[in-house]
Amino acid sequence: MQTLKAENKSLNTQKSYASGLRALIETTLPSENVLSETDYRTMTVYELAERMEPLNGRIDRWTHGLSDLRPTTYNARLAAARHLLKWLGHRWPDHLVRARTGKRLPRTLNRREMTMVLDASAKSENPVASIVVTMMLDTGLRVSEVCNLDRNDIDLEDGSARVYGGKGDKDRLVLFTRRTLERIHAWIPIREARIRDDDFAFLLNSAGRRLQPRGVQRLMDSLAQEAGLPKGKLTPHVLRHNFATGLLERGADLVTIQRLLGHSSIATTRVYLEISDQTLREVYHRAQATRETIEAAAAANTIEDDELVETTPSTSSIGIE
Repeated sequence: MQTLKAENKSLNTQKSYASGLRALIETTLPSENVLSETDYRTMTVYELAERMEPLNGRIDRWTHGLSDLRPTTYNARLAAARHLLKWLGHRWPDHLVRARTGKRLPRTLNRREMTMVLDASAKSENPVASIVVTMMLDTGLRVSEVCNLDRNDIDLEDGSARVYGGKGDKDRLVLFTRRTLERIHAWIPIREARIRDDDFAFLLNSAGRRLQPRGVQRLMDSLAQEAGLPKGKLTPHVLRHNFATGLLERGADLVTIQRLLGHSSIATTRVYLEISDQTLREVYHRAQATRETIEAAAAANTIEDDELVETTPSTSSIGIE
């Protein structure tokens, strides 16, 4: 775990690696007894290296038990095991390869859905709802970054916030819209009244404690229900995706979006081009349908005008027999 921290792996990655690797280490071969808790905790690096010898069949038995997992989860388990073997000085078996995954585009909400979510957050009895939704939608912050914000990280005069130790332990600046600043000013007196244990945290729950990612997701589920959206349709990351695609559609370049999102590689940001292409198709087909409707209406009016001309006597023939 210390190695993962040194490599700036996120806390979620560290937890995922730890849970997956324990199952691997505890996998038994036919001739072995079940590994006790004491044996597991007192195992030396030398004993672990011997136990994790790639050719003894342990890794194969372990991966066989992963066959029912989704490809992304399976690959995450393999990444953890590969990391462990590399640390122990072992070579990864060539026959164990990553599962193929289909290309999945980040989910986003359309304008109507987003409007319903914003309305639901504004009408919510929970005063933190509006500030959380607006801040995530207007800044692209990750849920962990929103929860980790301290009051001193926010500069109201500059209209910005400094995010410390984001994913990959990178610091960055995020900017606020006028709408976000209005929500912040409205939230500050509520925050002051809620403060109990944590004087630093910016977003507090009803108990006066720092808002946690799980609490934010429960909030999203509640707002989705109020907005009439299917369960799972609204997540903190969906708001982040909406922020990125909105910037792209309004002409922002990928490098700017990369910096605002805190992506270490622009390749990660480039996936939003795919979403923009989808939006482009929707806008194109909608515009084409509108044009065809207008042309059809114009053609119908032309026919009516022609019929009117044919049935109306000319002024030069009036009164002449």
